[in-house]
Amino acid sequence: MSPSDRIIDEIDLAILNKLQENARETQAEIARVVGLAPSAVLERIRKLEARLVIRGYAAQLDPDALGQGMLAFVAVRSVEGPSDDGVAQQLGALPEALEVHHVAGDDCYLVKVRTRSSEHLGALLRTQISKIPGVRSTRTTIVLETTKETSRLTIPRPATEAAV
Repeated sequence: MSPSDRIIDEIDLAILNKLQENARETQAEIARVVGLAPSAVLERIRKLEARLVIRGYAAQLDPDALGQGMLAFVAVRSVEGPSDDGVAQQLGALPEALEVHHVAGDDCYLVKVRTRSSEHLGALLRTQISKIPGVRSTRTTIVLETTKETSRLTIPRPATEAAV
């Protein structure tokens, strides 16, 4: 990889911003916005994908429509501390686990889970999470209302946009 392959320039930032707004945006529309030919946009997107700047594309689904309206965060403390990678791997393998984070502080991991009900959440805690070898304790916070939830990253605006 040449040094120029590692640089994310203003055009790349604009492309990334458009893709975060709508990953199904046409290359022609992105090209119009950034001032390049569609083939040049495709080449840049492929390079960003190859470098794993773009890690994938996904549809955003309504959890309530799929019967997964209960959102909770489970703080997990393990016997061996965060050095026990097996606990993290098993937490990540749970279908209800959306995110698993190794965290600083009293707990070792913070797990974002979605379930269909409080009963399902209770069963998940009792029959799966607490049974993972090395899990010492859990502390659960149930979300009552979500004000903001996004996976979008803040992308620096290109100088040409910032001046407008």
